Amino acid sequence: MPDWTRATAEAAALTGAWAEARGPGGAIVLFDSSGPQASSAGGFANIEHALPFTTETVNRYASISKHFMAATLLLEDIPLEAPLGTLVPGLPAAIGAVPLARALDMTGALPDMMEALWQQGAPFTASLSAADVHAALRRLPGVNAEPGTEMAYSNTGWRLAQWVIQAQRGVPYEEALARRLLRPLDLPIRFPTDETEPLPGLATGYWHDGQAWRRGRYGMHFSASGGLAGSAMALARWCAALLGGRGPLEGMLERLAAPRSFADGSPSAYRLGLVASQLGQTGLVGHGGSLPGYRNHVLMAPALGAGVVVLTNREEDALWPALRVMAALAGEKLPSPPLGMPSGLFATEEGPFWAELTPTSMSFMGGFEALVADPAGGARTIPAYLDASLRPEADGSIRAYIGGAARHLFPVPAGLALDSRFVGRWREPVFGAVLTIRADGTALWPWAGGLGAETRLTPLPHGRALADLPHGPWRHRPCLSLAADGSLRVASHRARVLQFAREDANQDRISNP
Repeated sequence: MPDWTRATAEAAALTGAWAEARGPGGAIVLFDSSGPQASSAGGFANIEHALPFTTETVNRYASISKHFMAATLLLEDIPLEAPLGTLVPGLPAAIGAVPLARALDMTGALPDMMEALWQQGAPFTASLSAADVHAALRRLPGVNAEPGTEMAYSNTGWRLAQWVIQAQRGVPYEEALARRLLRPLDLPIRFPTDETEPLPGLATGYWHDGQAWRRGRYGMHFSASGGLAGSAMALARWCAALLGGRGPLEGMLERLAAPRSFADGSPSAYRLGLVASQLGQTGLVGHGGSLPGYRNHVLMAPALGAGVVVLTNREEDALWPALRVMAALAGEKLPSPPLGMPSGLFATEEGPFWAELTPTSMSFMGGFEALVADPAGGARTIPAYLDASLRPEADGSIRAYIGGAARHLFPVPAGLALDSRFVGRWREPVFGAVLTIRADGTALWPWAGGLGAETRLTPLPHGRALADLPHGPWRHRPCLSLAADGSLRVASHRARVLQFAREDANQDRISNP
């Protein structure tokens, strides 16, 4: 039986801290299959006007929106195993060959458009329409890896799914969503086009720069990957209907959370817009959402018939608060921190794969996850998005299984010098981005037209290096690697397809500014 008293007290403690800090806040709603059962809210929806954040405050759901799209696709009887190229015309061959299901379960190796655009110099605040993004997507030179071999988070499959609805059913996604789900369930949830569209009652998003709160900004259009907006209470009502299988959602949670597998048959934690995880003996499904200034999470325990929504307008982790409330609700203990995990920078012997570890966290190719103790030894994630397990070896290396792929990570020696072959001016031929690397280990990264952004490279063994670029509340750390054909490849966890060719004939022309 759910312990509503304990869980309500835990939620009140979290929201009370937001209220006491007199900064941005959020709402927490507990629900079962019949509907919301308890709630708490605290902090401000708007700091400037001291407007309180309530359970009815409209917030951006961000990537929690994904399973709404998946449910719509299923109700529209779109064939999920069909290749994308048969559903949307004009896609590059490699992208068109990916089955829609793999595009949705994050095993399709589709480059994430935001990171692909970052890598060629488009600021995350640039106003980019759906047509702009679609045009850039059609020019992508390939996919990140062999589809089905790895889970790597990408919003691109969900953007494409939105275009699938339009191409196959002749109506915009928002119309199909409203007709199939929102109106039958009487849910006050909206699908805005971008951040410039006024939304009545919308909370302002904030992130903390280390000294003060800043407004969040996001220029790209809102797609089905994360575009919905509504209140915590509306989201809890949706989740309750999912748990209860009401109306058009009969049997839907089972379909969305059904096991997915990699090409070799091994299981994947990521399903259709939901992530499966375990808290003690309680199985969970849920998803997070993040946009600059907004961070949310929803967790459901189907066997318990209950769950929690955490919706905030503060750019801070929302998974752990959701786990705290869920642990109280389910009578489970929170997982312990790992013991004996090394810290520092690690990389595989070859390829763009690297990780930076602290005793309680992992950043793998830029994707951050908290670490907890693994009962089998070492550490694991309770995945916000990325399922991983790590086991230290006697030689100081780490045997890891990250997103379904085995990775052997070795400590990066201190004091490495930048490989001299990096030095020069490089151009990406498809989009025309220019990258300049200097002998002192600094680089002028393509950014905002010809303006460029300065970064210092961190050398890795075997002709590789990491850049470090701030994007408001986000940190972008692409790996640069020298290929055997003389090209320079740029890769992050979500985007690994850009390849630069040397443009200058004389490296000595590259000097410090």
